[in-house]
Amino acid sequence: METNILLENGTNELEVLEFKIGNNHYGINVAKVREIIGYQKVTPVPNSHPNIEGIFMPRDVMITVINLARHLNLNVPTDEKGDMMIITNFNKLNIAFHVQSVVGIHRVSWADIIKPDSTLNTADSSVATGIIKIDKKLIIILDFEKIVTDISPETGLKVSEIDTLGERHRNSTPILIAEDSPLLEKLIMDSLKKAGYTNVIATTNGQEAWDKLTKFKEAGVVYEKVKCIITDIEMPIMDGHRLTRLVKGDDTLKSIPVVIFSSLVNEEMRKKGENLGADAQLSKPEIGNLVRIIDGLLGNE
Repeated sequence: METNILLENGTNELEVLEFKIGNNHYGINVAKVREIIGYQKVTPVPNSHPNIEGIFMPRDVMITVINLARHLNLNVPTDEKGDMMIITNFNKLNIAFHVQSVVGIHRVSWADIIKPDSTLNTADSSVATGIIKIDKKLIIILDFEKIVTDISPETGLKVSEIDTLGERHRNSTPILIAEDSPLLEKLIMDSLKKAGYTNVIATTNGQEAWDKLTKFKEAGVVYEKVKCIITDIEMPIMDGHRLTRLVKGDDTLKSIPVVIFSSLVNEEMRKKGENLGADAQLSKPEIGNLVRIIDGLLGNE
C-alpha cells in the first residue's frame, strides 16, 4: 500500500485507515498497513489462541489472521464474502486483521488526536491509543501492538534480553523518553534501570518531551539534564519524527543523540528517520539492542 506521507519528514501528520466492525469505527496508522484484500479462506491452527482464526499464504508469505471482532468482544456476525482483511507489518511481523469493512483514509495531525483518559487508558487493559472525531463520528485508533502481544506475549519487549548483557554498573547519565503507551513506558524504564541507567525522565508524547528540553535549554542546564533521547514514532499531539526534526534543527540541542525506538521501523521509515537526523533506529522488540546502542552513543561500552 503506497502513501506519499511516508516520503515527508517531520510534518506531525499521519494517515489513518478507517474501518468498521458492526457499527463501531476504528483506525490504524497507514504506515502499518501493507495491503487490504477481501476475506480469504484460512487454515485453522490446532491449539492456537482462540482469537487467531488461522493462517494463509498469499504470495508465498505465511500470515497469521486475527479475528478483531472476537478480540474486542464484539458480538457481530461473520460474512466471509463481504468481510475484509487488513494485512499489516510492524515489529517485524506480518499479521492480517479480519474486519467487516474498510471506509477510507484520513490525513490528520497528531495534535488532533485525543489521548484516552485514565478511565480507558491503563497499562494492562487499554487497546486504544487515541481517538479522532471526523464527520461527527468518533474513530478509535487501536493499539495493534498490544493486541498482538496479548495474544502472543513473546512478540513483545523481551526484558529478559537485559540479562544477556552481563553484569551492569549503576549509571546516572540522564535519559529522556517519549512514549505514550503506559505499558511500554514501564517496560522500557524497567529495562533501562535493570541495565544500570537509573536517571530516566519519562514523557508521554513528543510535545511534552520538547517542552522539557526547551525548559532545560532556557535554564542553561540542558546538557546536565539530558544526554540521550529515546522516542517512539506514534504519539498524540506530537510524534517522534517531529520531535527528532525539532531537536536536530536546534543549534543547542542537535548534539544530543536521538534514538527512534518504534514498531514502525522498516526500510521506508528508516530512510525518513535518517533524513531527520536520528542517530539510531530500531524496532521495539529489540530492547537488548537498545541498551547496546545507548551504551555506544554515551561512551559506556
